[in-house]
Amino acid sequence: MASLRKIEIIDSVFDPWKLQQDYQATSMCGRSDYGATASFIGTMRDINEGDDVISMVLEHYPKMTEKQLNQILDVACERWLLLNVLIVHRVGKILPEEPIVLISVWSKHRADAFDACRFLMEELKHRAPFWKQEALSNGTSRWVEKNTKG
Repeated sequence: MASLRKIEIIDSVFDPWKLQQDYQATSMCGRSDYGATASFIGTMRDINEGDDVISMVLEHYPKMTEKQLNQILDVACERWLLLNVLIVHRVGKILPEEPIVLISVWSKHRADAFDACRFLMEELKHRAPFWKQEALSNGTSRWVEKNTKG
């Protein structure tokens, strides 16, 4: 089990590098037992399925989403030796180039950090209850029915 962990769902633009740096400075203060930090930042694209996307609204059920994210994190902590994990996910209206998700993993060794970070992102993408509605440049909107691979 990771000795430290934080899951945060926010509804405003965030700077993923600053969040990671601030979280590390406070949560890992005085620790020198980690040798690796792996991070993933997901950013909104302006194109999907061949169409120009001008914005997206991400919806969720807070309690259900937090429960699912904690379950995913529990599995990762059972599989890999993790010292700390930060997951930040955006909801609400999002514009192209804005970050949607930040996953940061601290571990003693890079393999655990890399593998856990990828696992967390893939599981979040496929299991966490977020719903996306895209606004297209042609004036229409649509619900995203499937997640993209990789």
